[in-house]
Amino acid sequence: MSYSVFLYMTKLLLDLSRRNRTAPEGDKSAIDAAKKGSADLFILALVEEVDHHGYEIGRQIDLRSGGAVTFTMASLYATLYRLEERSLLRGRWVEKAGQRRRRYYRITESGRAMLASQRQDWARFINALTEIAGVRPA
Repeated sequence: MSYSVFLYMTKLLLDLSRRNRTAPEGDKSAIDAAKKGSADLFILALVEEVDHHGYEIGRQIDLRSGGAVTFTMASLYATLYRLEERSLLRGRWVEKAGQRRRRYYRITESGRAMLASQRQDWARFINALTEIAGVRPA
């Protein structure tokens, strides 16, 4: 696990622990807190399967999480642009008759390597949540 991912995940656990002890109702949920660190993983995993355009990526995240994880279009597209700038995704414009043009995203070899690394990191983190905090998969 990279040191920066380890630090982020440790901070997340500490923040969640503090929030659960002191937060009033209406404060951010654990899912909201974890969403920031998992957006890259969600997007890369989806476009590993098949090319998707931005709106479809957001829709698939919402559907597959049962509505537990959603992104605003602004934050989703900002993440897509950042991943493309880092050469983890490659976008291409597609025009179809009767539809507006859409940018479809495909994972790159660098993106596949990053995805494999993130999957390992998150698996260790989920294991830590299970062992330390007693969190079990739903």
